[in-house]
Amino acid sequence: MRSSYLASELIVGHEYRIVKEFRDFDGIEHRVDDRWIFRSKSFLPYDDGLSLFVETDGEERQIRLQWRLESQLDIIERFHEYAEEKHKSEQAAPRNR
Repeated sequence: MRSSYLASELIVGHEYRIVKEFRDFDGIEHRVDDRWIFRSKSFLPYDDGLSLFVETDGEERQIRLQWRLESQLDIIERFHEYAEEKHKSEQAAPRNR
């Protein structure tokens, strides 16, 4: 597992577990033990906006962050302190029916 990574460096298909609470750009609180599967990201340079698209509870959600000192810069640049990456082999294997 990687020891450090930015929010912009998440790996598609990997699961992440929140280990330190934070609020995103929209004021939504992401709590300890929340789990996501990372699907994609987008970046809007004009507003320094980083959107993470994740799946949680079977639904895709957008998590908006702003890469500015007065916003979520610290969260983005120290994302490894907020979310723990589960290694592929630790993720639940699909069940055969």
